[in-house]
Amino acid sequence: MSADQKSIGEMLVATVPMTRTLNLEFLETSPERAVVTLPDQGEFHNHVGGPHAGALFSLGESASGAVVLAAFGEQLSRAVPLAVNAEIAYKKLAKGTVTATATLGRPVAEVITELDAGTRPEFPVSVAISRADGAVTAEMTVVWTLRPSG
Repeated sequence: MSADQKSIGEMLVATVPMTRTLNLEFLETSPERAVVTLPDQGEFHNHVGGPHAGALFSLGESASGAVVLAAFGEQLSRAVPLAVNAEIAYKKLAKGTVTATATLGRPVAEVITELDAGTRPEFPVSVAISRADGAVTAEMTVVWTLRPSG
């Protein structure tokens, strides 16, 4: 993990209390992709012994936020990244440690061009949440925007 990748994860842990609460670990962060894990923790289990749906949602949303910060961190002086909406589909029972892999859905340059033109660009981030055996347990899409400051 590079210093920049580590600093994004550290920044999120320092500024977003839910990431600390869930003990999320940021494994990879780039402008195209972020990988974040949720360790197996009994206090966050549901009635069937896997991570609660809310914990899985928070994992996926946190991974999407990490890729957004990696992609658009240089724009923070003039725009605030905000989640606009999110959808999640639970596919299989999650057990043990789960991993969210978030992928930016539009080219960074395209989004910045829209911001430069004075618009409020929106862009999707796709997230696959999987368990250790590789089975995808949930799929999520978070639509983000860059709201111009001022």
